[in-house]
Amino acid sequence: MADYIKHPLIKENTVEQRLYQLNLAGTSLNTSSLVVLPTGLGKTTVALLVIASRLEKFGGRALVLSPTKPLVEQHAHFLKSTLVIPENNIQAFTGNTSPEKRAELWEKSSVIVSTPQVIENDLLAKRIDLKDVSHITFDEAHRAVGNYSYTYIAEKYYENAKYPLCLGITASPGSDDEKINEVCECLQIQSVAVKTETDSDVSPYIQKKQIDWKYVKLPDEIKKLKQLLEKILDDRFAKLSNTGYTVPKKKKATKKDLLSLQSRLHAQLRNNPDPNVYNALSLLAEILKVNHALEVLETQGVDALTKYYDRLDREAGLKTGSKASKRLAEDPYMQQISHRLKECSSEHPKLEMTRDIVSKQLEENPDSRVIVFTNYRDTAEMLANLLSEIDGVYPIRFVGQSSKYNDKGLTQKQQVEIIDKFKNGEYNVIVSTSVAEEGLDIPSTDLVLFYEPVPSEIRSIQRKGRTARKQEGRVVVLVTKETRDEAYYWSSVSKERKMQDNMKYLQDIMSQNNENTSDTGKSDNNQKKLFDFESETNVNTEQPSDCLNVLVDQRETKSTVVRSLEKLDVGFTIKTLEIADYIVSDRIAIERKSSVDFVNSLIDKTLFEQISNLSRMYKKPCLILEGDDMFSARQINPNAVYGTLISLELDFGVSIYYTRDEKDTASVIRLLAKREQKDENRDVSMHGKKSAPLLSEQQEYVVSAISDIGPRAARNLLKHFESVENIMKANYEELQEAELIGPKTASKIREIVGSKYKS
Repeated sequence: MADYIKHPLIKENTVEQRLYQLNLAGTSLNTSSLVVLPTGLGKTTVALLVIASRLEKFGGRALVLSPTKPLVEQHAHFLKSTLVIPENNIQAFTGNTSPEKRAELWEKSSVIVSTPQVIENDLLAKRIDLKDVSHITFDEAHRAVGNYSYTYIAEKYYENAKYPLCLGITASPGSDDEKINEVCECLQIQSVAVKTETDSDVSPYIQKKQIDWKYVKLPDEIKKLKQLLEKILDDRFAKLSNTGYTVPKKKKATKKDLLSLQSRLHAQLRNNPDPNVYNALSLLAEILKVNHALEVLETQGVDALTKYYDRLDREAGLKTGSKASKRLAEDPYMQQISHRLKECSSEHPKLEMTRDIVSKQLEENPDSRVIVFTNYRDTAEMLANLLSEIDGVYPIRFVGQSSKYNDKGLTQKQQVEIIDKFKNGEYNVIVSTSVAEEGLDIPSTDLVLFYEPVPSEIRSIQRKGRTARKQEGRVVVLVTKETRDEAYYWSSVSKERKMQDNMKYLQDIMSQNNENTSDTGKSDNNQKKLFDFESETNVNTEQPSDCLNVLVDQRETKSTVVRSLEKLDVGFTIKTLEIADYIVSDRIAIERKSSVDFVNSLIDKTLFEQISNLSRMYKKPCLILEGDDMFSARQINPNAVYGTLISLELDFGVSIYYTRDEKDTASVIRLLAKREQKDENRDVSMHGKKSAPLLSEQQEYVVSAISDIGPRAARNLLKHFESVENIMKANYEELQEAELIGPKTASKIREIVGSKYKS
């Protein structure tokens, strides 16, 4: 009979007593800690024990942060079922809760479970503070790097809390030394506690997990397609070398290698818009597309490559399509591939193997639950359709929220509904992309199948952790011989080993440091410091400008500009601004755009409307252009960019400032605010609304929304037919009577207007 935890704030007979969890919680109560524990072994229970102890000792409130809404709801349900706290004092915060309601609930609650973005926004807007928070749990703590919300929340927590203590929990912190160190620095971790499945106090709770690797060979037909793609790669790498830029490993170069070169080329463009660099970037874009096509063919199969090729072909046919896609569409080898794809009778052997493995599992164990993981949505759909043909197999495709061309995503509500049906047996197979690896309460399964290996040790561990939680489980990894499948598999294995070694080493080093601190009352100055928490920012010799204030549009909280303003001692008020992103005085308002945003707004025709509203309502409108890839973001003609910039300055009187990144942008905003508010003694004033477009402008907008119809062609159509309705009724021949409308454009209009809608 199991023993249960006894604690004044934990309900009796709800939490089983496990020695390793008590040890981990004990360590985490002494100092801010990172706990690394395999999936399914109760990381949340460790957090519960720490939360209960901190609330009992210090009172205040506890905060639990988790990356997704379903995980937030899962943690809130667990805490309500285990803590001796009124349920209405345990609240779950997500974006669905209004800011005003969150501020009210914060004051009344003892435990808040939230997504980090919500808490970050509330901190920035000064709706809440962390002064009385006696503990924060950072779930999936490996995310605490870069600009992720965890880093900002931790920084504010240690600045403001009376009794700060945090706990980071994760099953897979990663194998990269720098990333692990960054996580520990961001969360000010002073102790690392690692448990593995082989530890004596953990092993009694581990279910047997069988891991099998199944190898397959590519059929000859697919090998021939592969050879054609490799010929295109050879040609593009040779052309890239002729521009003066080479990729050392060429066909064996990883995507990371190629993106690194792309980043260097973008940086060169900032200082020197050399046509040779543009050419190199365009060739690199082709290489990335072909390299992806090769990966899809090797690891997924013909059907997946056909869908990818169709998307490339569609992109090439669009007026806004990139030069890279247009050149690839004209390549003789690509045209040969297109022809062979239509005639190819072979499919990837992984398909048949998946069918056999899943079918056998459910035939022998009808109550089994199976998850099939794949990297691509197209493959997920193909596998779900394939498995649905088998008696007794009830599969469902499980993907993320974003929608793409001809591919609608799932809302979080739909995801939760699918998981509930999976638990209840309405579905017995989930075919999922990476969305099911982390952050969703998917029950333990009997079989997890990797349709392809993943090079990430974090993702590999998360996938394997979906089985053998409460009963024995099996993991099957499909590997295609002599392809990147093999490279990805061995990369993952190597990184997992390295991660375990690193974490054990880190645990030992931190333990020694803590012992030294305990023995001497201070750290040994001769002891090598693992982390240094001192700020490395430059010393600001100017006087603090605490009187400065900026109005910020609420959508800008998604960037790190607002965080940087705070560090520069600039006060701000977050509002919904109809015009501008930032307002620094009664006459200066600022529109901020990244390089990509700028080019996109130029292409989709929203830029001049925004700038027109800005210059109409503010005497001195400003535009901040952030980033250095403006001329290569969408392979747009440089003359179009220069022409737009000239028009903004001369026609609209806009002052344009160029910044490298969000930190630079904040510095420019601060200087503008200082000049206006300190030197010119001006007040911050929000005024003006977007102007309602004229009827003629709305009509032009509707017509120009049709693919390949520009503003000039739209005006010509309206002048000729006199109304939008008449344009839509016109036939193919009648449309060509309007100026600038040729057969191709007329055909496109009729296709869009006359085709049956398919969801």
